[in-house]
Amino acid sequence: MSYVDRVLEATKAKNANEPEFLQTVEEVLNSLRPIVENDDKYEKAAILERMVEPEKVHMFRVPWVDDNGKVQINRGYRVQFNSAIGPYKGGLRFQPNVNLSIIKFLGFEQTFKNSLTGLPIGGGKGGADFDPKGKSDAEVMRFCQSFMTELYRYIGIDVDCPAGDMGVGGREIGFLYGQFKRITGRYEAGALSGKGLSYGGSLGRPEATGYGAVYYADEYFKSTGGSLKGKKVSVTGFGNVAWGVCKKLTEYGAIPVTISGPDGYVYDEEGINTEDKIAFLLEMRASNRNEAKMYLEKYPNAKFVAGERPFGKVKADIYMPCAMQNEIRIEEAKAIVAEGTAKDVIEVSNMPTTNEAMKYLQENGIIMQASKAVNAGGVACSSLEMTQNAEHLPWTTEEVDARLQPIMRGIFQNCKNAAEKYGCPGNYVAGANLAGFQKVADAMLEQGLV
Repeated sequence: MSYVDRVLEATKAKNANEPEFLQTVEEVLNSLRPIVENDDKYEKAAILERMVEPEKVHMFRVPWVDDNGKVQINRGYRVQFNSAIGPYKGGLRFQPNVNLSIIKFLGFEQTFKNSLTGLPIGGGKGGADFDPKGKSDAEVMRFCQSFMTELYRYIGIDVDCPAGDMGVGGREIGFLYGQFKRITGRYEAGALSGKGLSYGGSLGRPEATGYGAVYYADEYFKSTGGSLKGKKVSVTGFGNVAWGVCKKLTEYGAIPVTISGPDGYVYDEEGINTEDKIAFLLEMRASNRNEAKMYLEKYPNAKFVAGERPFGKVKADIYMPCAMQNEIRIEEAKAIVAEGTAKDVIEVSNMPTTNEAMKYLQENGIIMQASKAVNAGGVACSSLEMTQNAEHLPWTTEEVDARLQPIMRGIFQNCKNAAEKYGCPGNYVAGANLAGFQKVADAMLEQGLV
């Protein structure tokens, strides 16, 4: 049995009840075979065994009181996965479905994503099974203060710098940072990113994930002699990331034609590509209704399809999933291939494609771009926020964007070069894993058995 197969078998046995974590481990490790099975130094140093095991896992109770005076209990997490190249860095996710498997999958992916940015940041992730939707500001504040009362022990500018993720926006970061400052007695701005502009946040951060994804996509199409201009793009989600993707796609002349939510998807054949339509996405997000069909209240000529996702249901040149993990399953993959228009799936949300679906798409001529590469603009900008905090100097939006663009374009080139170097040209998913792994693995080897 090969080294990769032995590690996969052991990891599955040890983490049998963590399907999301096992999914990403299987996808990543299988693509690393060209490196680790042609040089026994990785096996001798047990690099893969160490990589799939988090350095630290913190799981804790979060008690808080709702507006009716009733005590509520949630479970909080912070998984500090790998610090070989820098302090842990990764978001906090507040959603009812958050569990250890999801946080571990996100932390594992974050390790490679952060490596791809070229910045000195390690991988971590955290969150809680708390749903901020429908909660009052006072309830969210009480929850965040209780959450941080435990989390503060494990974070800091040279240890771990959490950011926002799904369910954790500017409001939540503000409450979390206020409690961190209150407990520690220090104005340690770099301990959290995604902060408000009045207390150390960065211009350009809200747009960074969506904009960065489009910069990556633009670099990819340039490498093929093509362009984004005129291409119809099916986007899922309608939150911050989808908004940024639609906004920047429009600037490049592409035409986003869909958004989606838990209730179904919207198809706007004319394009979600005008200033007022893109601005309305922000209103939809701020409404806390979490309904894509709200779009039709202002643009009734669009079409709403309840209970479905747009994959293979609309004519699009590119699919850019921006919502949740495992949006594209084997059924959606078959529909995309059968519809026949799309040639590219550019993942933006974390792990939006199941391994089975990804294999089917690639075998049927669809070019896949890995989320860990495509969506790295968010964490890259978070790291840039930390740099500004360390300098005690804010940068302009133009300065931030001027740093973000070469990072994202460099990520694509590194993925492309790694795929070619290790014998899988055109497989950008494998290229992302190979390029991300190499830097982390080299650092781990040089630091000894830790």
